[in-house]
Amino acid sequence: MNKSLDHRSHAYRPDLADIRLKGQVTAERFIEGAPGEVSVPVADIRPRPEADCSIDTQALLGETLTVFDISNGWAWVQLEADGYVGYVREQAIREGTSETTHTVSVPRSFVYPGPDLRFPHFKSLSMGSRVRIVGAAETRGTPYALLEDGTALIATHLRPVGKPAAEDAVSVAARFVDTPYLWGGRTGFGIDCSGLVQLALAMTGKSAPRDSDQQAAHLGAVIDPETDGLQRGDLVFWKGHVGFLEDPDTLLHASGGTMYVTREPLKAAIDRIARLYGPPTLYRRP
Repeated sequence: MNKSLDHRSHAYRPDLADIRLKGQVTAERFIEGAPGEVSVPVADIRPRPEADCSIDTQALLGETLTVFDISNGWAWVQLEADGYVGYVREQAIREGTSETTHTVSVPRSFVYPGPDLRFPHFKSLSMGSRVRIVGAAETRGTPYALLEDGTALIATHLRPVGKPAAEDAVSVAARFVDTPYLWGGRTGFGIDCSGLVQLALAMTGKSAPRDSDQQAAHLGAVIDPETDGLQRGDLVFWKGHVGFLEDPDTLLHASGGTMYVTREPLKAAIDRIARLYGPPTLYRRP
């Protein structure tokens, strides 16, 4: 088997592999996989089909994926948006895909039984979740978007699919300040450093790899702080970590040190992180 292909972005195991990898890896069978969609607010993606295994990333309601195998309550999938491969609980996905129309464009939003904010909400959605809106209503001056089952979201919390929610990724990331840090998280309920970068860029219409080492290898152009200078939106990378520059002197990042999304002076962050992981390894301008 070809060990050079990253298991995070290529679906292959000794017994089964994506047919697109035929000739590149060794496997007993090659298949196309079947289309699927996330059917729960947040689906944890794990490197192994084990409940006590840490999560690698998360998929959001309405995101599409390819299903290569289902066994013992676990599905082996590849996410369409960033190509990430892993295992998800079978009940968190459904077969086929629906025609979603809108994306949640605020860090968190509620789904109500009907168009009234006084109703007890029964579901919470993160920024980036995708839904199919079929109607509209208004109650006491508040506009609502209606889903097919009659449930409702605040209309101003949504943007049409394909329409960026913002022009500036840093302004999106700043809306997550004080959101708890979660290893593998990429939602408004918990997020890690590379998840914050990926989600913020996605809301401006730009795609990004999932993990910080992948982002360091592929996202934007490498810059030299001495010759190119630093500006808002630049990315600072350490070994296993990444953050946005809110301005040339301020870092905005999901920090495992504070355990929430925080902003701090860049120099202070460099000094603090250096004690454990060394100095920044790279600067990029996406």
